[in-house]
Amino acid sequence: MRLNGGIFYNYNGLTTSIRAMHLQSVLLEMRNENVGGFDKIGYQRKEPVVSSFTEYMGVNALSQTIDDKVGRIGVSGNPLDIAIANKGYFQVETPNGIKLTRDGRFKIGKDGSLLTLEDHKVLSTAGVPIKLPSIPQDLNHFKVDRNGKIQLFDEKKQKLSFVGRIGVVDANGLVVTEPNIKQGYNEYSNVSLQEEFIKMMPIMKNFDANRQMFMLQNSVLGKAIQQLGSS
Repeated sequence: MRLNGGIFYNYNGLTTSIRAMHLQSVLLEMRNENVGGFDKIGYQRKEPVVSSFTEYMGVNALSQTIDDKVGRIGVSGNPLDIAIANKGYFQVETPNGIKLTRDGRFKIGKDGSLLTLEDHKVLSTAGVPIKLPSIPQDLNHFKVDRNGKIQLFDEKKQKLSFVGRIGVVDANGLVVTEPNIKQGYNEYSNVSLQEEFIKMMPIMKNFDANRQMFMLQNSVLGKAIQQLGSS
């Protein structure tokens, strides 16, 4: 291949086959990761993006995007399980900064903070950690409406008191005004096993074709070297 400006790419067949097999291996790894995430709550499938000149750049021309379609939503029965039925992410505070997640399996800390299973604090629309004024003895007293408004039933006053609003944002950090929150539900991955297995087939065939080409070229090269050595 020749590019204007005097840059030349002179790769032999063996190098091209090895680079192609490496690329197919990485593509297959991405598909396997999606299959492994099928039953993971909040997991979003990854889609590989193959750029131009991949045959010359190999895996350096490969990137990936996140499929943000809503996954399978199922009933859990736990009032602290919250699913987002629209596109968007919960914001949680971690030691490494704010993280976005669709895993809405929450719990209440000893100080009343709303936490993830990893003990990360869940943030409100104001960007501050959500903290309940008291820890409910009955989790059914913890109420979340479809817009993320949290209320806690006060048994003494026999009424609901406002606690805060769960922050749901898009991938760019902008607030989602209608997240369509579902309390008592979990969102599983948006992976389709059938689709992933179908897309694996051409990758495996391409890998096998390049492997056979590599073996053929290696055999021919070996014979050529042997003949040169005997002459």
